[in-house]
Amino acid sequence: MEDTPLQTTERRSRPSIRILAMLAAVAVGAFALDQLTKALVVSSMTEGQTIEALGGFLQWHFVRNPGAAFSFAAGSTWIFTGVSTLMVIVIIVVARRLGSKLWGAVFGLVLGGALGNLFDRLFREPGFGTGHVIDFIYTPWMLPAIYNVADMCIVVGMSAFVLLTLFDIGFDGKRRPKAKKDA
Repeated sequence: MEDTPLQTTERRSRPSIRILAMLAAVAVGAFALDQLTKALVVSSMTEGQTIEALGGFLQWHFVRNPGAAFSFAAGSTWIFTGVSTLMVIVIIVVARRLGSKLWGAVFGLVLGGALGNLFDRLFREPGFGTGHVIDFIYTPWMLPAIYNVADMCIVVGMSAFVLLTLFDIGFDGKRRPKAKKDA
């Protein structure tokens, strides 16, 4: 029995198991690496301690961040908790439209990073929803920011998102044809 055009379209619009597996594997890997590194920092460093890893190039500096980048809006932790939760929901909804492993990996990075920082906000001190994010990676030659693995995953994922969008790569993994200009 042949599929109707509607059934064929529905089947194509669903992501394959491989794409969802890619997204899930990258997200779980990013989340696990983030939480593992934070656990190592919390168990082996004191808050405010700095350890030179590569001299002036890379340092570990343990801080508990109540805000966003640069401790921006430190008193608004609930807002960041809400934004992170919304980001996770949006990624899960959009994942149903993905048609390429590359996009699965991109969204997996962002999802894993968002979940890593959301976990801190939900379950670390001082309390549920107001927890402080563990930051420890300091690159003094770059921006004067201290960040973590989750932040790196979000930045790399969003940078890839922007690049794929600029190169007109659709969620199906195919480059969209350029519109022809009328003469």
